[in-house]
Amino acid sequence: MSSTVVARTTIGRGGEILALGILFRLQEYVISWGWAPWSDLLRVDILNEIGVSLMLMGIVCRAFYWGKRAQFRMIAIAAGIALTISILSPLLWTLWRPDWLPWPIESYINGVHNLGQPQAWLFPIFPWSGFAFVGLAVGFLLLTDWAQKLHSKIFIGTAVAGVGLIYFGRWLEAQPYHLYATDDFWHTSPSFFLIRVGFMLAILGAAYCWCRWGWGQKWFSPLIQLGRTSLLVYWVHIEFVYGRFTILPHRAVGIRRASLGLLTIFLAMLLLSIIRTRFKSRSATRAPGREPAAAAS
Repeated sequence: MSSTVVARTTIGRGGEILALGILFRLQEYVISWGWAPWSDLLRVDILNEIGVSLMLMGIVCRAFYWGKRAQFRMIAIAAGIALTISILSPLLWTLWRPDWLPWPIESYINGVHNLGQPQAWLFPIFPWSGFAFVGLAVGFLLLTDWAQKLHSKIFIGTAVAGVGLIYFGRWLEAQPYHLYATDDFWHTSPSFFLIRVGFMLAILGAAYCWCRWGWGQKWFSPLIQLGRTSLLVYWVHIEFVYGRFTILPHRAVGIRRASLGLLTIFLAMLLLSIIRTRFKSRSATRAPGREPAAAAS
């Protein structure tokens, strides 16, 4: 597949998700009419971040995915961009803040919103896009002929590397000297970034083993089902967990009641996901001019 096709597809999908993120913010503003400030329309939420990250990855693919050894080049560049984003995040949240930009634009860089200081509950490019580029690097790694020959070993090796990153991040943070004068470990620290990447790689390897040798695909898998409709599930569950139609009062329940709420929302979203996939499958099967087997795929 050419770099142009890859870039066009990725940027197009990113733009679609960004538009959905803006539409989601509009929906939340309308639902909260009367008490939500207008600035909530410009909040940098997770869908905005996913859309922007996809478009950035598409641009990188268009620029560097060409010629011989293109996949290995993309692995190195994507990993380098992820590391650069992580290293710059503490600075762009403190000393190097681009506060000369209008706050709606700066918010995409460090999540400042209109509150004067970066907010840890938002999802700016720094550091969150770093995880997207890690995924891009891992994806290109799995597509190489070298990885295809290794089969299961590459996933096991990925999990081992993930565990190594966890311990390396912890060791790095425990050192007496730090690179930054102001270091927010839980939000912008490169050490914590490495730890989280390590966990993701370990989970990737464990998920592969569970699906290859465990019960991951022998029977019905709720996680696989939810993954098929992840955007819909995210969109709907927000209102029942955080929004006006929340099923539990915020910050006012014990562990037992919170666990019951978690089980309730999980089963409800699972049911919604099943209904969605079955409706979509039936619609595709009944589409004129299509074979039932092809439509089901």
